[in-house]
Amino acid sequence: MKVAELVEDRMDDWNKLEAFCNMLESRRRTKLTGDDLVCFASLYRAACADLALATAQQLPASMVHYLHHLVGRAHNQLYRSRRFEFSAWRVELLENVPRRLFHDGSLRLAFLLFWGGFFAAMFLASSWSPIPTFAEQVLGEEAIVMYDRMYDSPINASGQSTGTEFAMFGFYSLHNPSIGLRCFAMGLLFGVGGLFATLFNAISLGTMFGYMTTVPHGDNFLHFVTAHAPFEMTAIVLSAAAGMRLGFALVDTGGLGRRESIELAAREVMPIVGASLILFFLAALIEGFISPAALPYEVKAAVCSCSILLLLLYFVVLGYAKQETTQ
Repeated sequence: MKVAELVEDRMDDWNKLEAFCNMLESRRRTKLTGDDLVCFASLYRAACADLALATAQQLPASMVHYLHHLVGRAHNQLYRSRRFEFSAWRVELLENVPRRLFHDGSLRLAFLLFWGGFFAAMFLASSWSPIPTFAEQVLGEEAIVMYDRMYDSPINASGQSTGTEFAMFGFYSLHNPSIGLRCFAMGLLFGVGGLFATLFNAISLGTMFGYMTTVPHGDNFLHFVTAHAPFEMTAIVLSAAAGMRLGFALVDTGGLGRRESIELAAREVMPIVGASLILFFLAALIEGFISPAALPYEVKAAVCSCSILLLLLYFVVLGYAKQETTQ
């Protein structure tokens, strides 16, 4: 094939493709119509074929170099990375995600099981006291002694910064998610493990809260846990629910193969996992800087109240806002 013939036959298309590249690179992409984009893709494929032909026929290096450059430019525009679109993310985070979370059956079950078990255990630990007490039966004497030693003195009685806030924040950032990871892993046992993990954590935490209401130093305990408790407990429930959702997908495949059922469930639990990680981070932030600080209890109670309101706003109000959209 003669070079002159190839150039004469294809130059118009190359010029059109180059014009498209110039337009897209100048950020005037919105001016392209649907037909223009189809034409652009067709010209790109043709240029790729021309490049392969020029390389195979060992045509002049200048032509091969020109086509390499043109195809590269067109490829970068056709398969360019999507720009961050704030409006799209706002809709996803403030509308779609809360709605999916609100209508997730596994999450509802986990919340019901956790808070039911928590308040039942808290009531029994604070009011029912045969020998041995309910708290001793659930937590064990060693754990009770440990909690008594941890909270036998007021939180940061000196009123001064200890200088360990960042270290504690780092510790809680690693320790708290590890609890959620165990709950998530337990849920993979056909969902039953998740039910057990949720109920176990609910009874353990509820018993500890209930026991602390019966001892003189219980105020020290409340002074420390009040601020970060809503985010941390909710994150634990979310982690267990995510694992349960995957575990249930192994049992109830909905007519799909087990692999397809797991893949579908994995996509559906991503918002739950993301929400739990964010809440664990926020809980660690509060637990590292606010919970151990010598602040008035009213301040920590206010942080707790704001946290609860934010959780209700996101999971209930935003999730319930548009019921007509399916899960």
